[in-house]
Amino acid sequence: MDKRERLQRAVAGEPVDRPPVALWRHFPVDDQTPQGLAEATIHFQREWDWDFVKVTPASSFCLRDWGAQDEWRGNPEGTRDYVLRPVQSPEDWARLTVLDPRRGSLGAQLEALERIRAALGDEVPVIQTVFSPLAQAKNLAGDSQLLLHLRRYPDALRQGLETITETTVRFVEVLREQRVDGIFYAVQHARYGFMSEEEYRRFGRPYDLRILEVARGMWLNVLHLHGEAVMLELLADYPVHVLHWHDREGGPALEAGQALFAGAVSGGVGRRTLVLGRPEEVEAEVADAVARAGGRRLILSTGCVVPLTAPWGNLRALRRAAERGPK
Repeated sequence: MDKRERLQRAVAGEPVDRPPVALWRHFPVDDQTPQGLAEATIHFQREWDWDFVKVTPASSFCLRDWGAQDEWRGNPEGTRDYVLRPVQSPEDWARLTVLDPRRGSLGAQLEALERIRAALGDEVPVIQTVFSPLAQAKNLAGDSQLLLHLRRYPDALRQGLETITETTVRFVEVLREQRVDGIFYAVQHARYGFMSEEEYRRFGRPYDLRILEVARGMWLNVLHLHGEAVMLELLADYPVHVLHWHDREGGPALEAGQALFAGAVSGGVGRRTLVLGRPEEVEAEVADAVARAGGRRLILSTGCVVPLTAPWGNLRALRRAAERGPK
């Protein structure tokens, strides 16, 4: 099977020659220019031949034109630290303006995608990271400030979320024009340790669905639920093809996700195992994941980005084990 057929059959619950497999990571420093991010992403794909490429820019790519600033300080996940957040008061949400996705930092990301597509061709599916409006708002204001505004100044926050959502909708519309195969929609706050279900229904879900509606024309949309104790049941009806979360680190297990969601689930290998385990432990987790999923509706991955410190021998073990997966 080629990559697209394997993925589409996995999403549909049909037999596959082997489980699809994909890992992705940050490329710090390289991710500051379109050429640098594209070259690093292309090299990673050519080394490992994943079934799809998830393009992973710094989270600030969608925020810099609103004034956010960040620095690379050595986080082992490859993420950058925010040093300037433009939203300091409730009134600052009203100062955000809708951005043109073809200009500035968003336009630079589109250039990186063009370079990646030109190098890899149409036979390698490519999906672009898109952060939910609430996740973008968190990076603009900070976690504590976001919660303060959500609970004390909800109308001000909603005004900001409207601007962020409209900008993101326009960006996704351009992604569709550029032959991007899907989006990796990153939700960071649908977790019980951060807010209530009612709060997420009011400040997360309506904006998520507006963006995902625009992405419906794509064929490989992935919903990522970040962190522990995620609201899987609340978001399992989102119109996406793949559901991805930290199944090994925060639960629930893969089969629980399959029971709630009609498409494919993605995960199966813990990042701790990938970094600190032995190759045979990585292979054992792959075998366990395939068994848990019944060999169907599964895309092998880790629960989030691969840490920069993951040994290549363990990545090789995961890739090798995927090739041996039962049909």
